[in-house]
Amino acid sequence: MQMDDGLLAHARAATGFMPDDEGLLLFRRGVERAPHGPLLEVGSYCGKSAVYLGAAVRAAGAGGVLFGVDHHRGSEENQAGWEHHDASLVDPEVGLMDTLPRFRRTVHDAGLEDVVVAVVGESRTVSAHWRTPLSLLFVDGGHGREPAHADYAGWAPWVMADGLLVVHDVFPDPADGGRPPYEVYLRALAGGAFTEVEALGSMRVLRRTAGSPGDPVG
Repeated sequence: MQMDDGLLAHARAATGFMPDDEGLLLFRRGVERAPHGPLLEVGSYCGKSAVYLGAAVRAAGAGGVLFGVDHHRGSEENQAGWEHHDASLVDPEVGLMDTLPRFRRTVHDAGLEDVVVAVVGESRTVSAHWRTPLSLLFVDGGHGREPAHADYAGWAPWVMADGLLVVHDVFPDPADGGRPPYEVYLRALAGGAFTEVEALGSMRVLRRTAGSPGDPVG
């Protein structure tokens, strides 16, 4: 199934760091899983990945939904003095990053507000109270060691049987990028709950192993 041309244009124009081929992987895998249950992304930033996944939900039909979990204050690498800081996303009244308005505008302009739900809060706090099985989990939150592993520990247990865990920014070579997403990827494989089914660029797609323990964290 091809992504709608208009939505693809919105995704490409949205603020963010995801290459087009990886975004289209999200769309394709989202179409596969949306009929089976909700999708959830950790780390929405300005909505680029939400358009790819929201377009998948729209294309799949059947009343699907994408939840986007983010505190919208920017990850460590988005703060002032870091490589990916964008000063235009700072709220001048409080002096902090605030990507929520940009996220909402991105989703609105793409016409996806009926299938994309923003959940604003710390990933650890939200996951501690989450109780709904997920058909696809996309982990792209903070890339520091503590937040990356906390995202896995909090959300991976909710991936349903045959569901997908997608991890972004996985770089086997340390020269290419930070280690925590790669560590999370290895942790998921080592636990026996997930099996790798696809790799593209820095994206890794893992499927929940049939009959695996209910809690893959161990």
